[in-house]
Amino acid sequence: MNPPDRTPAASRAAAPGAAAHRDAASRDVAALAAASRRARRRDRRVYLRSHPVLFALLCATRHRPVLRLGRTLLVHGTDAFHEALTRVPMQRTAPGTTGGAAARLTDGGLLFDQDGGDHRAARRTLAADLDTAARARIRPLWQAVLAARVPDLATGHLELVDLVRELAGTTAAALTGADTPARRLAHAAAEAAATAARDHLPGPRAGRARAAADAVDAAARLTALLPDARDAMVAVAAVNTTLAAVPRAVAWCADARLWPAVDETSAPRLAAELLRLTAPSPLLPRAAAADATLAGHPVRAGDRLILVARHAAHAHRSVPAGHPAATQAVFGAGPHACPGAGLARTQLADVLLALAPHRPVVARARVDRRSALPGYAELTLRRGRS
Repeated sequence: MNPPDRTPAASRAAAPGAAAHRDAASRDVAALAAASRRARRRDRRVYLRSHPVLFALLCATRHRPVLRLGRTLLVHGTDAFHEALTRVPMQRTAPGTTGGAAARLTDGGLLFDQDGGDHRAARRTLAADLDTAARARIRPLWQAVLAARVPDLATGHLELVDLVRELAGTTAAALTGADTPARRLAHAAAEAAATAARDHLPGPRAGRARAAADAVDAAARLTALLPDARDAMVAVAAVNTTLAAVPRAVAWCADARLWPAVDETSAPRLAAELLRLTAPSPLLPRAAAADATLAGHPVRAGDRLILVARHAAHAHRSVPAGHPAATQAVFGAGPHACPGAGLARTQLADVLLALAPHRPVVARARVDRRSALPGYAELTLRRGRS
């Protein structure tokens, strides 16, 4: 005979409800996990379709913190990445680096190709241009773009890449003092970066000569739109990182069903995390200026360093995701840290807040195979269910 059930009647009545609640919670957790996997898969396709050979190589070697291939070192590990940027002397104008491209395509004197005191002075000036007060001055300009464009979601679709192009051009114009229409400035900055990137890629001599000529022409078209040619790299960085970062972050947010969690308090933290996950500037090409060591590996002067920010940003595996080691890696470190990190996080947070009430989902996505940084050529959103 079974023992009598001495559980109070109210508890027995509540038990089925509690079990159902646990089952629903388990289903919610499983759904969110599946959504996160969808977000990661979509974002991974952006990398592999934009530069398939390069990123396939990086994926295959990612488990080695530092790997030497001839005179090139691939740097994946978080500690090695930080050490390279803070302890290894860098040759700023070496071929194949950002500074080298800046020096060759312009008259020089840019932040990316300066050394010593000139570089430090330029960084201080740019940091002042991007400080909290400056962001407060520029922020209403990009918020006006969002206020004008995002309501399209209420009645139809929103082409996010086009919106972000306007937003990026507006920001770049404010930073440089250019009076060029926002989309025109953004297009010129994106084309200058794309042609410079193609110029770095290996290929037939005839093709490389054409790529080099295209890069020079594109740089000239950009500098002609600016009041000071020395602001060209500021425009390039502002436009291209925004075009790469914002659409990919929004797609991730939509696929992972994060919109209900977006509010004034959470948006800044979520923006920092999405920038870490997507790593809009995944590679930092550098060259060593002197002999050194890197995570125990010898580095010779002239060695090329490919610093993989995308993998270094995975510091969350050993430290909390909000730790600076995780969220800062995508913006460099030490004297090579990006002074625009705060602006990028603030801008993305504002985009998320503007979109969140509409709970948008991705209706169409097409990867941009020509852009300098992995990104979308099209990302069409439609209003989701509330």
